[in-house]
Amino acid sequence: MSKPVSKSRKTLLSWSSGKDSAWSLYVLRSRDDIEVVGLLTTINEKFERVAMHAVRRALLRAQAEAAGLPLWEIPIPSPCSNEQYEAVMTKTIERAKSEGIEAIAFGDLYLEDIRAYREKQLGGTGIEPIFPLWLEPTDVLAEKMLDAGVQAHVTCVDPKQVPSELAGRRWDRALIRELPAGADPCGENGEFHTFVHAGPMLDRDIAVEPGEVVTRDGFVFADMQPVLD
Repeated sequence: MSKPVSKSRKTLLSWSSGKDSAWSLYVLRSRDDIEVVGLLTTINEKFERVAMHAVRRALLRAQAEAAGLPLWEIPIPSPCSNEQYEAVMTKTIERAKSEGIEAIAFGDLYLEDIRAYREKQLGGTGIEPIFPLWLEPTDVLAEKMLDAGVQAHVTCVDPKQVPSELAGRRWDRALIRELPAGADPCGENGEFHTFVHAGPMLDRDIAVEPGEVVTRDGFVFADMQPVLD
């Protein structure tokens, strides 16, 4: 008797341009029950950049192209209240349902309140939240990513948690060793955010270099710039 073929769920991946969402794509593509059909990213309308990570829209689009997936760019105002954010996401979920999306995946690692919020947002919509990296030890996860060839730069730093000088640096073992005691090697507590320019989830390297570093709203941002031929 033949084994029944499991149906792959059409899944959007919440895409920040950073290493955790990039690794989530790599993990999800190894699963038979998931078909990633798009990347979902919120864009700061004022600055034309990925929200919080501050990555240029052009680099975000280059990532999606290298990943071979359509990009759902979701504009949000700056500043953005929680009410405004939820209104935007409600419309996005309605669009997703109309296009047959069955799940949305997130790269969260262990923050229970964030997971609970996402589950509440999707509750009753018929769209399932998926957390492919949930509770994986972040020291082990960092080693996995680096061993697999993930290459990333730090684009945003919370100077209250880690040195501001890390902005623009490569996220690598040397940087991880320099983190203060208690800082998460994957930045799960908001210590830093990254932009992935190479790895097994992308079919090409996106050549970038750090540019201007600025402080805004209590955070330090490094402007990643494309390297032109």
